[in-house]
Amino acid sequence: MRTPVIDNFRSRPTPLLTYTLIGACVAVFFWLRSDPATVFELAALWPLGSDYFAPWQLLSYAFLHGGFSHLIFNMLGVFMFGAELERGFGTRRFALLYFASVITAALAQLAFAAATGSAQPTVGASGGLFGLLLAYAMIFPKRIIVLLIPPIPLPAWLFVTLYAGVELYLGVTGTLEGIAHFAHLGGLVGGFLVLMFWRAQGLRLR
Repeated sequence: MRTPVIDNFRSRPTPLLTYTLIGACVAVFFWLRSDPATVFELAALWPLGSDYFAPWQLLSYAFLHGGFSHLIFNMLGVFMFGAELERGFGTRRFALLYFASVITAALAQLAFAAATGSAQPTVGASGGLFGLLLAYAMIFPKRIIVLLIPPIPLPAWLFVTLYAGVELYLGVTGTLEGIAHFAHLGGLVGGFLVLMFWRAQGLRLR
C-alpha cells in the first residue's frame, strides 16, 4: 500500500479559504471601527475569570486587529504562506492547520495571562499565521524568505527558528509590551502538532 503524499503545492485551484480568511478579517476590521467597545467585549480573547470571557473567543479573537498595520502585516503573511499551503494540503487540512494554531495560540495566551495576572484582551491572526510559518518551514526548509527590516534573505527553517527564539526571549524578558509573544509561540506549537499528527497517520509531506 502506497503512503499518501501531499506534494501538489502548485496544481490545486484557487485557495478559497485563504482568501475568505483575509476577507473576513478585513470586514471585521471595519465592523470594529464602527463599534469598538461592543466588538471587543464580544470577540476579543479575554483572560479566564474576566467578566467578558466566552468560549467562542478562542477562535473569534483571530479575526480582530488593533490597527491597520497589524491587519496588513498579518493578512500579507496569511496570503504569502497560506495560499500555497492550502493548494498543497487542500482546504480541509489547511483549515485544521490554521484553526488548530489559532486555538493553541489562545490557550498559550490564556495561560500566560493567568500566570501574570494580566487583564488585557488579545486580538489578531498572528497565532494562526505562526502555525502556517512553521508548516511552511517544515515542508520547504530551503525556500528563501526575505525579512522586511532589514531585508536579509534566509532559508525558511532558519527564519522560523530565529523568529521563535526572538519571540521566546521577548516574552520571557517582557520586552515590547502589548505584543502576545506567547500566543505566537503557541501558534508554532499548534502547527507542529498538526504536522506530526499527519505524519503519524502515514501522510508523507513532500
